Amino acid sequence: MTVTEQGGTSRDPGAEQAAGAVTVHRASWVLPVASPPVRDGAVAVADGRILATGPADAVLAEHGDGAAVEEWVGAILPGLVNAHSHLQYSAMAEVGRGRYDGFEDWSHAFQRVYEQPGHDWAAAAAAGLELAVAAGTTAIADIATDLGALDVLHAGRVHGIVYWELMGWLEDRWFAGGRAATVDLLHGAVSSGRIRDAGLSPHAPYSLDTAVLADLTALSRELGVRRHLHLAESAWEAEYTVLGSGRLADQWRAWGFGGFRLLTEGGSAQRPVRYAESTGALGPDVHIAHGIYVDADDRALLRRHGTAVALCPRSNAVIGLDEAPVASYLAEGNAIAVGTDSLSSTPSLDLLGDVAELARLARTQGYRGDDLHARLLDAVTRGGAAAMGHDSGDERFGVLEAGAIADLAVLDVDGDRADDVLAAVVESGEGRQLATIISGELRWRT
Repeated sequence: MTVTEQGGTSRDPGAEQAAGAVTVHRASWVLPVASPPVRDGAVAVADGRILATGPADAVLAEHGDGAAVEEWVGAILPGLVNAHSHLQYSAMAEVGRGRYDGFEDWSHAFQRVYEQPGHDWAAAAAAGLELAVAAGTTAIADIATDLGALDVLHAGRVHGIVYWELMGWLEDRWFAGGRAATVDLLHGAVSSGRIRDAGLSPHAPYSLDTAVLADLTALSRELGVRRHLHLAESAWEAEYTVLGSGRLADQWRAWGFGGFRLLTEGGSAQRPVRYAESTGALGPDVHIAHGIYVDADDRALLRRHGTAVALCPRSNAVIGLDEAPVASYLAEGNAIAVGTDSLSSTPSLDLLGDVAELARLARTQGYRGDDLHARLLDAVTRGGAAAMGHDSGDERFGVLEAGAIADLAVLDVDGDRADDVLAAVVESGEGRQLATIISGELRWRT
């Protein structure tokens, strides 16, 4: 076997592994997520998939003959899964460096920059993807509104789903041509090879007419794709869906969408999550982003429908939103994942910064379970994969187990006990990435 030192590689980082060639990644700790942590562990990889995970001696005995061996002083864990991002806004970091008094305040600042001429959304998305990969991210639920950004994951050879975002559709215009145009767009992108895994993103309950929101569920199921929407992100969202009034409603009227049914009929008398359910927008084939302004009944609805929530705490803080009820989501058993949102509302695309903030929020909100670190590591790996339907089968990621896609992150963390290592990853892992491996290929190293 060929052994290289920590941080080294026996291949050019840009080269793909030869067919059938085995690489064994060995580290002080391996955190498989799907099974308990392993001290002096290893992960054997070939043809883009994991062959085995376990104690280094056992893995090397079975797969080490003729294998290349990468030695890491640190911890190997599944590649991080960003369950909510807008990579195309990576050039709008000037907005993300501000501080705002709420969603409506931030949205005006965002719109001013968004409407400036000269944006290269494709280049911005590609640059954002590089930052994400360097931060240990190997799969992303990315939302695109511009055709130039649609193929960012496929072109960048990163796993996940690109969700085509839809907003501002009135019922008559949608059925007169919007629906057909959306189908043509997705079919064209897939058939041309621009995207591998597509989805639909009904932006939010307040930005689409009621019939359109309902039809996007039907359309996604016709096409066999998943959905991802923003829900309960704005403090004014409830007034909008219940009464058809308030600052958010006024904003959309000013933008020319006073014909939305919620606005013409004085709301639905339902809070946002209940309203989304009434349109058929919830289900196991969709996950939501943010989920801040929810009560116990709302959280129960999400659990009942098998709808996961991608929590984005640092983005929420920049925008000036309230804290998401992290402790309640954990205590009640909601499926959670982690997202960064975009650089237009967050300081970085390093998911572990958000994980550390979730740990802090959970504790300050009263969560006392000794499983906090394990639960949050699960959320930022397997939880994100589950939110995109990639937690089982041949295309699963987010875990280190035989048969899964070989997506790995290596962090400069260590400790005498598994609990110490888990705590270090969750509470101080930001910025400590040593390497990112996607489909068995070393894609980035410090």
